[in-house]
Amino acid sequence: MPYSKVQFKPGIYREGTAYSAEGGWFDCNLIRFREGRVEKFGGWQKLTDSTYLGTARALHNWISLGGNKYLGIGTHLKYYIKDGTAFADVTPIRKTTTNAATFAATNGSSTVTVTDASHGAVNGDFVTFSSAVSLGGNVTAAVLNQEYQIDLVTGTNTYTITAKDTAGSTVTANASDSGNGGSATDAVYQINTGLDVYVQSTGYGVGTWGSSGWGSATALGGNNQLRLWTHDNFGENLIINPRGGGIYRWLENNGTSTRAVQLSDIAGANLVPTVGLQVITSEVDRHLIVLGADPISGSARTGSIDPMLVAFSDQENELDFEPIITNTAGSVRLSSGSSIVGGLKARQEVVIFTDTSVYSMQFVGAPLTFAINLINEASGLIGPKAAVTSSGGVFFMGYGNFYLYNGTVQELPCSVHNYVFGDINTNQAFKIQAFTNKEHNEVGWFYPSSSSDEIDRYVIYNTQQQVWYYGQLTRTVWLDSGVESFPQATDGGVLYQHEVGFDNDGSAMTNVFVESADFDIGDGDRFTQISALIPDIKFLQDDNSGTVNVVTKVRNFPGDSLTTDSTSEVSSTTQKVNLRARGRQAVVRFESNDDATGNGNLSIGWRLGDTRMDVKTDGRR
Repeated sequence: MPYSKVQFKPGIYREGTAYSAEGGWFDCNLIRFREGRVEKFGGWQKLTDSTYLGTARALHNWISLGGNKYLGIGTHLKYYIKDGTAFADVTPIRKTTTNAATFAATNGSSTVTVTDASHGAVNGDFVTFSSAVSLGGNVTAAVLNQEYQIDLVTGTNTYTITAKDTAGSTVTANASDSGNGGSATDAVYQINTGLDVYVQSTGYGVGTWGSSGWGSATALGGNNQLRLWTHDNFGENLIINPRGGGIYRWLENNGTSTRAVQLSDIAGANLVPTVGLQVITSEVDRHLIVLGADPISGSARTGSIDPMLVAFSDQENELDFEPIITNTAGSVRLSSGSSIVGGLKARQEVVIFTDTSVYSMQFVGAPLTFAINLINEASGLIGPKAAVTSSGGVFFMGYGNFYLYNGTVQELPCSVHNYVFGDINTNQAFKIQAFTNKEHNEVGWFYPSSSSDEIDRYVIYNTQQQVWYYGQLTRTVWLDSGVESFPQATDGGVLYQHEVGFDNDGSAMTNVFVESADFDIGDGDRFTQISALIPDIKFLQDDNSGTVNVVTKVRNFPGDSLTTDSTSEVSSTTQKVNLRARGRQAVVRFESNDDATGNGNLSIGWRLGDTRMDVKTDGRR
């Protein structure tokens, strides 16, 4: 029988069985589709050797009027601004106590107990001490007068830290450490840290030790919930907000050696919300919008979030939120849903999502300033970061489907729907991060699988080809190219740039593959034999080197397990691969050659063309 061209439909199909998906691709990892052809993902490398503390879940690039490039990074512990190659800590200050903190150390222990009345700290908070004197032994003034992360809050007035030297090495107290640090120690507390895990409800274990009575419920707030930051520019300055917490401003003119400050505490602030769920700057008309703001009561803000309230400032003035006849400030309370989940800027509008609905917020001018219209009541947002704007509209993930909003809300047909929603940890859905990769016409979502509390999977929709694919990759937040030439993403305290080469930060990218669905001859009533294969693989590096494995698998019945029949190494000079695969159903898999000698698949990219196979009937046995 002559060779026949085997062309698989682009995209991954997982809505049925491997046999029912005949003619298509059934499984993959770290590949994409370009013009209908399978191609290995682009690689990534560290953007800087500097690291940051905490898990990052928010990135924001902008350029100042002076041409300086900045990157804001919000983690569950701190907020940073990357300026050059370094991460500057601009986390706001919550409280400063003067001449109040004292210390107590125990011989043979590195644990130091700090006493500071009504400190307001939670476990994991950061505090910086100054003006302390030596405790008399190993715990010197230099050991005490630095930044510490609090180990354990032991009471309203006390907490513990682990003594360290200025290089970060642990210091153990000796018998001479009997002092209290003197009577002039100042303590500067950064805003309360957040959690690195989503908490489903109020209850025991949410608050810090000793914060309330035994068995009592603790209300969720900004410091005992998954820390999610939002941020946006107001001019060249930056407005930042930890979800459920305060609203802060960092002034570019003051430089990265200064911290962000509470917006409502700035001179001239007028009824600025003190807490909120998210901040957005409207693009053309320049209003600061606070979703989930605390309402006005009399002549002040209440300090308690209204989860359905949208407040907006006067035009061109982020410090004035008083709604009076001579300005454009105001507020609107949404009615459909129980809480605003998130929002984002789209073309000439702000799209707001509640847990059940989608709203469009558009600037209309005086006297109403904004018109907020209900668009859809059957498609809420699964998490605050699960929506993204692309050239084709707003793509978002709901509680059981993917959607596109471009004037109306449409459900996206999805060929991997059950694969994704059947293996997603909905308890940690607030971690889901939507992203775009416009160079490759991709919209996607990073999400935690059912066996993980952290993001470990991604799913991508190619908007040009209208196909889906997925894989395994941990990226807690992603920012598309724009200010920078390459997309940026984070994992484990490291900032990466993506689509650079074909490697994993200098190491070979492993477990890269695509696998077809089962195919047969004559509906599988006869055995199939694949005797040879002519590969069509383009290697993307300049020297055209590298190898790819072609794996053939067979089975006799749909319920049988696949058996690997052969694995053949293919290079750019391979003309033909001889096989002896036999079964009622066959599968072909292309994968990076992880077991190759030498460099293996280091710096190797590849793209599939049209494979030809010698497939023939081999009897009914």
